[in-house]
Amino acid sequence: MSKSNGSKPKILVLGGTGKTGARIVEGLTQRGIPVRVGSRSTTPKFDWEDSTTWKDALRDIKSVYIAFQPDLAVPGAVEAITAITNLAVSSGVQRLVLLSGRGEDEAEESEQVVMKSVLQWTIIRSSWFNQNFSEGFFLDPILQGHVALPVKDVGEPFIDTQDIADVAIAALTDDKHQGELYEVTGNRLLTFREAVQEISKATGNPIQYEQISMDEYVIAMANAGVPSDYITLAKYLFDVVLDGRNESISDGVERALGRKPRDFSEYVKEVAASSAWKKRVAPLL
Repeated sequence: MSKSNGSKPKILVLGGTGKTGARIVEGLTQRGIPVRVGSRSTTPKFDWEDSTTWKDALRDIKSVYIAFQPDLAVPGAVEAITAITNLAVSSGVQRLVLLSGRGEDEAEESEQVVMKSVLQWTIIRSSWFNQNFSEGFFLDPILQGHVALPVKDVGEPFIDTQDIADVAIAALTDDKHQGELYEVTGNRLLTFREAVQEISKATGNPIQYEQISMDEYVIAMANAGVPSDYITLAKYLFDVVLDGRNESISDGVERALGRKPRDFSEYVKEVAASSAWKKRVAPLL
């Protein structure tokens, strides 16, 4: 599937139906820039788990946004990024924009693959998304009124995915971002407890936050039917990435766009005014 104005798309957005990718596709389309959406449900199809789908997706493409699923920290990610980068080179692609993780040592290996290639590149190293609370794995607990996580009171500079998308669009369309590594964060630190409290206040719904052990969290996820590979990834992110290493604010959004990132309170106000946090279901725990 391509979003275009009649011209052939020169930009491929991998993960084009995801949190960042969908916003990038929308932003490019609004600018009249033809774009190819790379996902398992599009034509041509793109599937990270089926490398035979990659070549057609890259055909006649000049710039690629790469959002690897499920995360650059998982086993096999570096190999996949190496393979897609090599194929991009042989397919005539000129520029790669990689969405990376902040504080993930494994993700930095993938960054090096892209940076050492012959292609133009931009790295977007991101903190945790605001949208994880409304479009991701924290949504159901918020709707249930009980968020139980194995996270200490560590501050996280949550970033809005629209800010990430805006940085990516700039990198895909403007040569001045070539060779830049943008570490993008929000403009203040919040613990998960404080973030949940802001959501509770904005929605008017009582939401209990509970700090639990990793063992309790793993059991709860398994009982909820979460796949084992996602449980392993969650353990890594909560255990390692949220150990305090990312308890700082960076200026990547301002460097790339010349403006401040969106504040978490703006995000909460917008989502609270929508229907995303209004459904109530029975609690799992």
